[in-house]
Amino acid sequence: MKRNNLQIDELQAFVAVAEKASFRVAADALFISSPALSRRIERLETALGTRLFERTTRRVTLTAVGRQFLEHARQILDNLDLAVQHITDTAALRKGVVTVACIPSVAEQLLPDALVEFAKQYPDVRVKIADEGAQEVLAQVVGGMADFGLNFMGAQEPGLDFHALFRETYLLAVRPDHPLAHRSAVAWSELVSEKLISVSRASGNRLLIDNALSRLSRRPMAFHEVNHVATLVHLVQAGLGVGAVPSLSLNDSARLGIVGIPLIKPTIHRVLGLISRREQPLSPSAAALYALLRKRSAARPAKPASPLSRRRA
Repeated sequence: MKRNNLQIDELQAFVAVAEKASFRVAADALFISSPALSRRIERLETALGTRLFERTTRRVTLTAVGRQFLEHARQILDNLDLAVQHITDTAALRKGVVTVACIPSVAEQLLPDALVEFAKQYPDVRVKIADEGAQEVLAQVVGGMADFGLNFMGAQEPGLDFHALFRETYLLAVRPDHPLAHRSAVAWSELVSEKLISVSRASGNRLLIDNALSRLSRRPMAFHEVNHVATLVHLVQAGLGVGAVPSLSLNDSARLGIVGIPLIKPTIHRVLGLISRREQPLSPSAAALYALLRKRSAARPAKPASPLSRRRA
């Protein structure tokens, strides 16, 4: 017997008959006629030089050789499926489009280097970045407009998986010539007399801060309000006041000419993570970028935030 005498359709026919114990039922499952199925089995038995089934008018059973060959046939078909899937996934990675929704600080500080590495591995995959506020990032992932997101919101959202990447604390952004610039820490209550620059109430950052400060008897009030943290930092640069920002926003503090001071009493932090729809598997291209971001996050230095390993179940 030569190896090329065996045909895949013959092996599929053999496994179907063995599992269904009926030529008619197996033929229906394979969407072929019973005579066509019988011919496939006959060709296979001829190639092997032995009978695989005992046939009676009422039942079909495997011979001893048939039972032994069944495991080999299943393994051959399984291996073929794995090979085809691998080729399909590899082809899908060569081209495609990945849409990532992320908050602006992530888009500015974490994504560029990751996307450079991703482009080297998958040069023909296009990537769309939706750099929006936390609420919009959440909405885009939930609504299926983005493959996955990078956000500090979503851990409690039904239907989403939240894989924590790292935690960052909030710092007070001040100019180097500000009286607070040389402090090792500043309490929130001390900001009551400062001209505080804040993000608007529509921002996820503002919601998190307001909740954390809700029990303080003396709370700072916003003198200027903006929609984005980047704008807040520029207003601090201009000398219009001070502002509370997540530490990731001050990665380039030296270049920005800004000093970041830990805020205490209370210390506020946020957990940044990858969010994805639980019931919707990622495409091969999206899964590759998702895995790369996880890998790079795990390798990040501890500053300015400490890595976490928590994952929402």
